[in-house]
Amino acid sequence: MSRLFRELLFGDADIKEYATITVDQQINEKVYLEAGNTLTDISANHWLLCLEPLIFGIWITKQHPVPAGAKQGYQMHFTGPPGNDQQTAKGEALAGLSLDFFDQLNEKDGSLLLLRCRKSSVYHINMIRTRLLYLKYYKKPKVSFPGLKSLAAAYSYPRKVRLVSFRQGDYYNIFPMDLLGGINGGNRYVFGLRHTNTALSRIIGTKKIVVSEVSFEHKETIYRLGSHHSAAPPSADQLPFKVISTKNFGFYIPEWVDSYKEIRIDQTIDLGSHMLLWGEVLDECQLKASAGNLYHIHYLLYLHHKRAGGGYPLV
Repeated sequence: MSRLFRELLFGDADIKEYATITVDQQINEKVYLEAGNTLTDISANHWLLCLEPLIFGIWITKQHPVPAGAKQGYQMHFTGPPGNDQQTAKGEALAGLSLDFFDQLNEKDGSLLLLRCRKSSVYHINMIRTRLLYLKYYKKPKVSFPGLKSLAAAYSYPRKVRLVSFRQGDYYNIFPMDLLGGINGGNRYVFGLRHTNTALSRIIGTKKIVVSEVSFEHKETIYRLGSHHSAAPPSADQLPFKVISTKNFGFYIPEWVDSYKEIRIDQTIDLGSHMLLWGEVLDECQLKASAGNLYHIHYLLYLHHKRAGGGYPLV
């Protein structure tokens, strides 16, 4: 009966919190920031950086300023391509967030605006099905229905998975993240690391970190490295793959990564459950062409794509 219930309501028996995909051509979704009378496309320069509370980082250039301050209200609009119901001026509405000012990091060419989520709305499937999905599969002691909606909204834009590396003496760590990103066309990078991450204090102390682009073809290995967030990794010679060292820092990275960046951490901000790390790319190295990256989207967006007869390839 439970399987039949899933198939009747959602058309798919394998219900998850997130779907893992690759993007074969380009990301179809867009994200817009509304502040005052301005509407700015932030698709390429916005990142989810903290989960409790939900906080986004948005890079704002001086050429396209956005009103900022504690009294300013903000809206984020997640949209798909135009063509169906729930239309906006920019496309089909998928989700929306109301946000408040949290903090701001200023650079000579722009600012990293940090916004905290206040409330959310989602339009992927009708609200009755969304509520049933929550009650049947997602209701947990620490996950409220508003919390589900906020995460579903945040992951209505594909979040790329990358590998982060660190090394200090005999200690090293390699782990995957999707709460991170680099400024499009710039040399700045931002990370949101959980306070429980075993490498966090060492990264802050040395002000060094390496981030690698990786192919979806290594999905299972990437996820196994996820245990390194909260536990000590095995010795490097016991890993199920060979490692190489980065050019300047000498940090270990898997031999199969597509590229890597060596980054100096310049500032940190405590966001709540996560610590923001803000740094400058000192060097980068392209090792090989990518077969396609690994991304996360929320299961509600996956259901929306499936209903519309499209979407990204699952991996």
